[in-house]
Amino acid sequence: MILDKKEIAETHYEVLNVKEDANYQEICASYRSTALSLHPDKLLNTSSSNQTSTERFLKVHKAWEVLSDSNARLFYDKELQCSRREDLSASEVAEDLRLHDMMTAEDVGEEALELFYQCRCGDYFSVDSLELQKMGYTLLRDESSVSIRNADTLPGSVILPCGSCSLKALLVLSMDDS
Repeated sequence: MILDKKEIAETHYEVLNVKEDANYQEICASYRSTALSLHPDKLLNTSSSNQTSTERFLKVHKAWEVLSDSNARLFYDKELQCSRREDLSASEVAEDLRLHDMMTAEDVGEEALELFYQCRCGDYFSVDSLELQKMGYTLLRDESSVSIRNADTLPGSVILPCGSCSLKALLVLSMDDS
């Protein structure tokens, strides 16, 4: 499923009116209520509104098919992330970073690891291991480096805003960093 710019206009999450970090139960509940309200059998037979509602119903059903399947959703999220990255103009991304470019600092809790990179303005681009874990990337730290632990994660990227200025950095995550 390759996404083009036209399909990105409204994401599956927007079709179902859920956040991108919604769990299965939230997605299911939203699908059921939306599908019920748009189902062709429930609508009056006015041709123009019926056609629009039927198209909307099909979009809702397609969104459900993708977001209800964990593998399809993971792939969709990666494609969505890549398409958003492509939408950024070169002027918006100040730095392209790899995992080995980032410096590390222990977070207050020992379960989290903060990665940071100094911006031109003196502040930092940063992300922590808990945020990356939500995206499917588990980090492992040894004495000298940080790597991605699970080999089943697809390559991807994360846009990191600077803490002070408007610059952004693109952190590319791939198995080559392991």
